[in-house]
Amino acid sequence: MYNRLYSTIHVKAVDGDSWSFTGIASTPTPDRMRDTVDPKGAQFTLPIPLLWQHDHRSPIGHVDTATFTDSGIEISASIQRPTDEMPNGLTGRLQEAWASIKSGLVRGLSIGFVPKEWQPREGGGMAISAWDWMELSAVTIPANQDASIQTIKSILAPDPTPTPTPHRGFTLRKTHFFLRNN
Repeated sequence: MYNRLYSTIHVKAVDGDSWSFTGIASTPTPDRMRDTVDPKGAQFTLPIPLLWQHDHRSPIGHVDTATFTDSGIEISASIQRPTDEMPNGLTGRLQEAWASIKSGLVRGLSIGFVPKEWQPREGGGMAISAWDWMELSAVTIPANQDASIQTIKSILAPDPTPTPTPHRGFTLRKTHFFLRNN
């Protein structure tokens, strides 16, 4: 059994050809349960499984790179592209995951982990300083209030706005998503 901690994802780019994206998998900010995780305390071996909504029966790809920064763990991940040999259920799941991430319907990332060292935080929650990173999931509603895709680059149909940036016959458009807290 392992715990889940929900963190900020900042998707910086999405590559439609390789079904890949980059983002932030974990930050040191408290989540809604008041837990914090030290990104530099992660122990892992790449590739890390990428799951759909924390369902171990629903793998969708892998975390290919993970880099520690002061703001968290920057990752690049790829979703497996469907092939003709795959059963319809797997093909459908992969297509749903990719379309949901690319369109901004699914904006969060969540780490699945086993805590190794922790202590209670003043005011509630746990401060986790060392942990084994078991999986990363694309999730719809992360517990961390900051958890949202903030910017995404995607290849779109020609853009009617002035001064478009051409890319292989299409236009790259930067789209911003904001999660509103009520």
